[in-house]
Amino acid sequence: MKNKFVLLMAAVLTMGLLAGCGGNNGANNGAGNNETAGSGNTPTSTASEAPTEEPGQKIDVLKVSFVPSKDPEQIITTTEPLKELLKNQLATQGITVDKVEIDVGTTYEAVGEALSAGTTDIGLIPGGTYTLYDDGAEVVLTSTRKALSIDSDKAKDWNDNKPTTGLDDKQATYYRSLFLAGPSKKGQELAAKVNNGEELTWEDLNSASWAVMSTSSSAGYIYPTLWLQEKFGKGLTDLAQVTQSDSYGSSFARLAAEQADIIVIYADARRDNEEKWTSEYGAKAPIWEQTNVIAVTNPIYNDTVSVSKKSPIMNDELKAAIQEAFIAIAGTEEGKQVIAIYSHEGYQVAQSSDYDGERQAQELIRSMKK
Repeated sequence: MKNKFVLLMAAVLTMGLLAGCGGNNGANNGAGNNETAGSGNTPTSTASEAPTEEPGQKIDVLKVSFVPSKDPEQIITTTEPLKELLKNQLATQGITVDKVEIDVGTTYEAVGEALSAGTTDIGLIPGGTYTLYDDGAEVVLTSTRKALSIDSDKAKDWNDNKPTTGLDDKQATYYRSLFLAGPSKKGQELAAKVNNGEELTWEDLNSASWAVMSTSSSAGYIYPTLWLQEKFGKGLTDLAQVTQSDSYGSSFARLAAEQADIIVIYADARRDNEEKWTSEYGAKAPIWEQTNVIAVTNPIYNDTVSVSKKSPIMNDELKAAIQEAFIAIAGTEEGKQVIAIYSHEGYQVAQSSDYDGERQAQELIRSMKK
């Protein structure tokens, strides 16, 4: 029994030494200490103590909302590629997004309210909408767009130099709102007066029918109201015949059908609706022949990319990543096609104070309503 015990212990010691030599050989041969299929080796203490890489932020759903400045179906279709573009760009910054959801708000205010409530994470909204909802929304980017061939504050200059074109070598951080008269008898009457160098009166404007946008639209409501206030001490709500449109497209449709004499638009809206003017809205001649500018507002700071302060996923890391992602997307051909739906061509980092002019405009609007 004693001899058998000695032999057994010797065998155990021999196996231990062989195992130890095998582990050292593996390290010296560069195979490492990690388990490999069929090796039979277990990880050593060196591998188990190696530092692990801290995972980046993981997001199940990232929600992006657009305002209905154009036909909602057109926006949804055009921005579909943004889902993958945004996921891919955020991934390069260590943020994994399983799904991007895109929707179009029923109104501008609906998107602002969604940002304030935290039910959407990112909103592409005008400056006016942002300043109305900046208790719950934070601006991170402002858009840049192609500068236009006309940037005059005189309506006649826009009519003498039709059509308006974009400048390939110049970007702009602001735009203007235009009062656009259509092919109706009243619209043509007002246009003729402006093109003859005559000043429009309040009675002229009040005798026309108007199509405007919602009250938080910078180009479609706020700045036109400011223009009227400065000229006549009155606003859009003082006009006798005003209809609120749900999109600029529907305003153009009303103008083409002579259901409205005047609409208020962003400066390059005619370029965006040039084809639809005859193909969908039923006009009988090109838009540049049948429409004329009768008033021009002060410059309006460009649209924003804003994020929700109330979103449960929003933090400084994600905000910085969103800024970088949109700037990078705007630098790609596919990205340019997506953001062109809003006439955006690029983005630059923004701060809240950039929109102090909008806040002053909103304050005047509020004071007029009291």
